[in-house]
Amino acid sequence: MNLLKRLLVVTALAGVSGQVHSQATPVATRGQLLYTTHCISCHTTQMHWRNDRLAHDWDSLKMQVRRWQGNASLQWSEADIAEVARHLNDTIYHFPQTADRVGMASRRATP
Repeated sequence: MNLLKRLLVVTALAGVSGQVHSQATPVATRGQLLYTTHCISCHTTQMHWRNDRLAHDWDSLKMQVRRWQGNASLQWSEADIAEVARHLNDTIYHFPQTADRVGMASRRATP
Protein backbone atom coordinates (compact mmCIF):
# COMPACT_ATOMS: atom_id res chain seq x y z
CA MET A 1 0.00 0.00 0.00
CA ASN A 2 2.87 2.38 0.78
CA LEU A 3 4.32 1.85 -2.70
CA LEU A 4 0.96 2.70 -4.27
CA LYS A 5 0.79 6.00 -2.35
CA ARG A 6 4.31 6.91 -3.44
CA LEU A 7 3.45 6.14 -7.04
CA LEU A 8 0.36 8.35 -6.86
CA VAL A 9 2.35 11.23 -5.37
CA VAL A 10 5.07 10.96 -8.02
CA THR A 11 2.47 10.82 -10.79
CA ALA A 12 0.64 13.85 -9.41
CA LEU A 13 3.86 15.86 -9.13
CA ALA A 14 4.87 14.94 -12.67
CA GLY A 15 1.51 16.21 -13.93
CA VAL A 16 1.85 19.53 -12.11
CA SER A 17 5.41 19.93 -13.35
CA GLY A 18 4.26 19.42 -16.95
CA GLN A 19 1.61 22.11 -16.57
CA VAL A 20 4.12 24.64 -15.27
CA HIS A 21 6.40 24.12 -18.27
CA SER A 22 3.55 24.32 -20.78
CA GLN A 23 2.68 27.96 -20.04
CA ALA A 24 2.63 30.17 -23.12
CA THR A 25 5.52 32.53 -23.69
CA PRO A 26 4.63 36.23 -23.44
CA VAL A 27 3.67 37.93 -26.67
CA ALA A 28 6.30 40.34 -27.94
CA THR A 29 5.38 44.02 -27.82
CA ARG A 30 5.35 46.17 -30.96
CA GLY A 31 8.43 47.99 -29.67
CA GLN A 32 10.29 44.73 -29.15
CA LEU A 33 9.38 43.51 -32.64
CA LEU A 34 10.47 46.78 -34.27
CA TYR A 35 13.74 46.83 -32.31
CA THR A 36 14.49 43.18 -33.05
CA THR A 37 13.69 43.59 -36.74
CA HIS A 38 15.51 46.87 -37.42
CA CYS A 39 18.02 47.63 -34.68
CA ILE A 40 19.45 44.56 -32.97
CA SER A 41 21.88 43.74 -35.78
CA CYS A 42 23.95 46.85 -34.89
CA HIS A 43 22.77 47.73 -31.39
CA THR A 44 23.76 44.95 -29.05
CA THR A 45 22.85 45.11 -25.37
CA GLN A 46 26.43 46.18 -24.57
CA MET A 47 25.89 49.35 -26.59
CA HIS A 48 23.13 50.44 -24.24
CA TRP A 49 25.27 49.81 -21.16
CA ARG A 50 28.35 51.73 -22.25
CA ASN A 51 29.58 54.58 -20.04
CA ASP A 52 29.23 57.32 -22.65
CA ARG A 53 25.66 56.52 -23.68
CA LEU A 54 23.59 59.40 -25.00
CA ALA A 55 20.28 58.51 -23.31
CA HIS A 56 20.10 59.89 -19.78
CA ASP A 57 16.32 60.10 -19.26
CA TRP A 58 13.03 59.19 -20.95
CA ASP A 59 13.02 62.20 -23.31
CA SER A 60 16.62 61.71 -24.44
CA LEU A 61 15.95 57.99 -24.96
CA LYS A 62 13.05 58.83 -27.29
CA MET A 63 15.25 61.40 -29.03
CA GLN A 64 17.93 58.76 -29.68
CA VAL A 65 15.36 56.28 -31.01
CA ARG A 66 13.99 59.03 -33.28
CA ARG A 67 17.51 59.91 -34.44
CA TRP A 68 18.55 56.34 -35.27
CA GLN A 69 15.32 55.41 -37.03
CA GLY A 70 15.85 58.53 -39.14
CA ASN A 71 19.45 57.53 -39.90
CA ALA A 72 18.15 54.14 -41.03
CA SER A 73 15.33 55.77 -43.09
CA LEU A 74 12.70 53.68 -41.30
CA GLN A 75 9.99 56.40 -41.34
CA TRP A 76 8.51 55.30 -37.99
CA SER A 77 5.52 57.12 -36.56
CA GLU A 78 5.71 58.85 -33.18
CA ALA A 79 3.83 55.84 -31.77
CA ASP A 80 6.50 53.47 -33.14
CA ILE A 81 9.27 55.62 -31.66
CA ALA A 82 7.53 55.67 -28.28
CA GLU A 83 7.01 51.88 -28.38
CA VAL A 84 10.66 51.15 -29.16
CA ALA A 85 11.77 53.62 -26.48
CA ARG A 86 9.39 51.94 -24.02
CA HIS A 87 10.80 48.50 -24.88
CA LEU A 88 14.35 49.75 -24.30
CA ASN A 89 13.31 51.51 -21.11
CA ASP A 90 11.49 48.45 -19.75
CA THR A 91 14.35 46.08 -20.53
CA ILE A 92 17.51 48.18 -20.09
CA TYR A 93 17.28 51.80 -18.94
CA HIS A 94 14.46 51.97 -16.37
CA PHE A 95 14.06 55.76 -16.56
CA PRO A 96 10.95 57.34 -15.02
CA GLN A 97 8.54 58.02 -17.89
CA THR A 98 6.91 61.39 -18.34
CA ALA A 99 3.39 61.76 -19.66
CA ASP A 100 3.67 60.65 -23.26
CA ARG A 101 0.32 60.95 -25.05
CA VAL A 102 1.28 58.81 -28.05
CA GLY A 103 3.02 56.11 -26.03
CA MET A 104 0.39 55.98 -23.30
CA ALA A 105 -2.45 55.73 -25.84
CA SER A 106 -0.76 52.89 -27.69
CA ARG A 107 -0.04 51.08 -24.43
CA ARG A 108 -3.74 51.18 -23.46
CA ALA A 109 -4.70 49.83 -26.88
CA THR A 110 -2.59 46.71 -26.36
CA PRO A 111 -4.59 43.80 -24.86
